[in-house]
Amino acid sequence: MDRVIRVLVVDDDPLVRAALSLILASAPDIALVGEAADGEQAERAIDEHAPHVVLMDIRMPHIDGLMATERIRSNADAPHVIVLTTFDTDDHVLRALRAGASGFLLKDTPPPEMLRAIRLVDAGEPMLSPAITRRLIARVTNSEATARRDRANQLLARLTDREKDVVVAIAQGKPNAEIGAELFMSIGTVKAHVTQILMKLELDNRVQIALLAHDAGLPHD
Repeated sequence: MDRVIRVLVVDDDPLVRAALSLILASAPDIALVGEAADGEQAERAIDEHAPHVVLMDIRMPHIDGLMATERIRSNADAPHVIVLTTFDTDDHVLRALRAGASGFLLKDTPPPEMLRAIRLVDAGEPMLSPAITRRLIARVTNSEATARRDRANQLLARLTDREKDVVVAIAQGKPNAEIGAELFMSIGTVKAHVTQILMKLELDNRVQIALLAHDAGLPHD
């Protein structure tokens, strides 16, 4: 039997949870295994239901989605976290991504795109477009940006030229197959490079690689 992606929905609005439940129920390869109304409940639900992916709202009472994401992603074998946001009113998405979230979804994302994003994140693929990354980075103050650029370039100096090529491709939102074709590598070789990059840069996922590349000012489309 094919693997079913186990999803936990965390949102303090029961109507949002109900809507997401209906969307998830439409996909045979995705199963809603639990719901939570805040970050504290989310941590207990993760222990109980062992989801592969968590859909995490940002603004919730008690423990909000930002703190919950930081706590969840600090654990071994943590599930992937996708931040749910209205974007235009949330100024903290970047912090969630740096804490280890695998990307974000607007709450009005069409159901097929939402299901595709869940599948991508579960497979370890990036789901943050370069245009969106630039908009998020633009929210950081100039002084913060300068400090981040210096730190990013120090970290990237640990990489080989070939690994930097892979970093640039990741920052451009390219999946492994496209990176392999562009750089004349097998998909297995691309995956090995990504693993090495994550280890050398002390990062958690590909979204953080993309953010670091943008911090450093590496080329992107």
